Amino acid sequence: MFTKAHVAGAILLTGTLLLAGGCGFKTDPVPPDSIVPKAIEDLRHSVSEKGVTLTWSFPTETIRGTDLTDITTFDVYRAVVPVKDYCPTCPIPFSEAVQIPGGVVDPEGARQGVYETALLRSGHKYFFKVLARTSWWAASADSNIISFVWHIPAKGPEAVKAEGKDSSAIISWQPVTQLMDGQNISYPLLYQVQRSKDDAGFANIGNPTGETRFVDTALLNGMTYYYKVQSILMVDDNAVSGGLSGSVSVTAVDQTPPAPPTGVTVIQTSGGVKVFWDKSRDADVKGYRVYRRSAAEKTAKFIGDVSGIYSIFEDTTVPKDGSYYYSVTAYDQMEKPNESDNSREAAIRH
Repeated sequence: MFTKAHVAGAILLTGTLLLAGGCGFKTDPVPPDSIVPKAIEDLRHSVSEKGVTLTWSFPTETIRGTDLTDITTFDVYRAVVPVKDYCPTCPIPFSEAVQIPGGVVDPEGARQGVYETALLRSGHKYFFKVLARTSWWAASADSNIISFVWHIPAKGPEAVKAEGKDSSAIISWQPVTQLMDGQNISYPLLYQVQRSKDDAGFANIGNPTGETRFVDTALLNGMTYYYKVQSILMVDDNAVSGGLSGSVSVTAVDQTPPAPPTGVTVIQTSGGVKVFWDKSRDADVKGYRVYRRSAAEKTAKFIGDVSGIYSIFEDTTVPKDGSYYYSVTAYDQMEKPNESDNSREAAIRH
């Protein structure tokens, strides 16, 4: 039988255990949203014969949308898998992070993070991701993951040229025939064109091509664009990014003339002939040119220039006898103006 002392002891022991159970290990602190950076979304890479260079933009906001002033460090994670052992559905075996210093954030988002690494091995697939930290306990979510298969890469394209066209540009280059160590290329080779508006953050445009010419369309006339071309070696269906060319710039040029003027009419006056036409609706019309030919001539001759705010011209040099035919063109504001076709002719007979 239990004595009162036994019962009291049991109660005391139970209370002690309950108190001990309430003093477990503490979990890691959860940082407030106001200091956690947004994830990096533009992690990029380029390779050379020495290794790979990663670049990305500094985050400028927290996940709550408030401004960041500085990044303490960046955590760079790397994984290496032999190509023969690569499993697309398996987890990526990232190693421990390498920390590199951060710095003050540029509010305009122009500051770039950079990480370079060498000692890459041929026949291996590499993966990288980056996290930004504002403290040891406040880290962003993972960046986008970049991956590539390492092989001695091809040299970068040379003699890159860019020609501006109407709302477009034509990029061309010489074919690449050697790897960066001087060996001749024995694998298929493609080229990736990259574009930038400021000769800085270049981004891929279009798909890799086996041609040495690329047409970039839907550009804004009058704006300058910058281009680079990267070689891509296809090793057993794996794309190995190669060298980058230097950048070239080009300005898309308006080569589309205005529509020909309509409603051209002529009236005989005491001083000569007055020519009228409907004012153009094209916003970029700078002026008009008036042409005249006689019945014996096949080609009209230029006789006068009129500002775009007017739609009338008086010909005071027309001969007094014979039949004459008048036509008008419109031209735009380009440095070398684009001139329309001639309008329908209007005739007058003296």
